[in-house]
Amino acid sequence: QVQLVESGGGLVQAGGSLRLSCAASGSIFTINTMRWYRQAPGKQRELVASITSAGSTGYADSVKGRFTISRDNAKNTVYLQMNSLKPEDTAVHYCNADVRDIYGSGYSSYWGRGTQVTVSS
Repeated sequence: QVQLVESGGGLVQAGGSLRLSCAASGSIFTINTMRWYRQAPGKQRELVASITSAGSTGYADSVKGRFTISRDNAKNTVYLQMNSLKPEDTAVHYCNADVRDIYGSGYSSYWGRGTQVTVSS
């Protein structure tokens, strides 16, 4: 079993910052790409940022220049530093990771339960 647990969400004023964390635990052999998604009420879940095991990153156009994704491979943890937050960033933020466990022969996709980010105007 593999679990992903997010933390760091909360309520912040527009222009403020938050740092999300997502820790993976369980029967992990290796983790490939880790991602942050978000889902606002009434909208589809969208990819916010991704980072490979080698550290290559990608961002949605809506967050480029404001958000930074990073990871600590030794801790199996991915972070999302969110600066200059806007009300439209309000959403539940989910962590996703491609994990190879100690029993399987391939990678499986795992999700956390999400953490709420609310940005007030």
